[in-house]
Amino acid sequence: MIPLRGLYVITDSHLIPALRFVETVEKAIQGGARVIQYRDKSDNKKQRFQQAQALQHLCQQYQVPLIINDDIDLAQQMSADGIHLGQDDAKLTTVRARLGNNVIIGISCYNQLSLAQDAVAAGATYVAFGRFFQSHTKPNAVSAHLDLLRQARQLFHCPIVAIGGITPHNGKQLITAGADCLAVIQGVFGQANITTAAQRYAQLF
Repeated sequence: MIPLRGLYVITDSHLIPALRFVETVEKAIQGGARVIQYRDKSDNKKQRFQQAQALQHLCQQYQVPLIINDDIDLAQQMSADGIHLGQDDAKLTTVRARLGNNVIIGISCYNQLSLAQDAVAAGATYVAFGRFFQSHTKPNAVSAHLDLLRQARQLFHCPIVAIGGITPHNGKQLITAGADCLAVIQGVFGQANITTAAQRYAQLF
C-alpha cells in the first residue's frame, strides 16, 4: 500500500477541460500530487468511464493511488485503488464486502469526531475533515476547526485528510495540527500553472 501523505487533488469537471483532462491531472502529479480523486457528479456514464480509465492508466504509470468519489460500480470496473464516501453514500461495510480488504476507503467526517470514530471502527482506511476555510467548491459546507484535527491525531492511527479552502499559505497549520493529506480542488485546478500550484502545496510536506 502506498502511504497516504501529501497533496491530495480532487478533479472537477468545471475546472478541467474534457479534451485535456488527463494531461491536466498529469501536470498536478508532476507538481507533486500524491493522491488523485476522480469526482464527477454528472450523468454522463460513458465520459466518466473513459476519464476514470484514462486516469487509472496515468496513476499506475506514476504509482499514485486513484480514488473514485462515491461510485462503487465505477471503482469496481476500474479496479481502482480506492473509493471516497460521504454521509449519504453507501455504507462502509457494504463497500468493503464488495471491493475487498485491500481497497482504500476514505470517509467524509465533516466536523464530527464521532463520525470518524465510527468510520475507523468499521475499517476506514482514512478519515477526512473539513471545510477548514472558505471554499469555492462547497461554500455552504460546515466549518471545522484546528482543534478537531489535533483531537483526531491523538485518537487515530489512520491517515487524516483536511479539505476546504486550503491554500499554500494556510495549509502548513493543518499539517502541524495533524493532517497527513491536504485535499485541494480550486487551489490546483483553478490556477493558471497547475504544476507550479501543486508544487507549492507539495513543498509544505
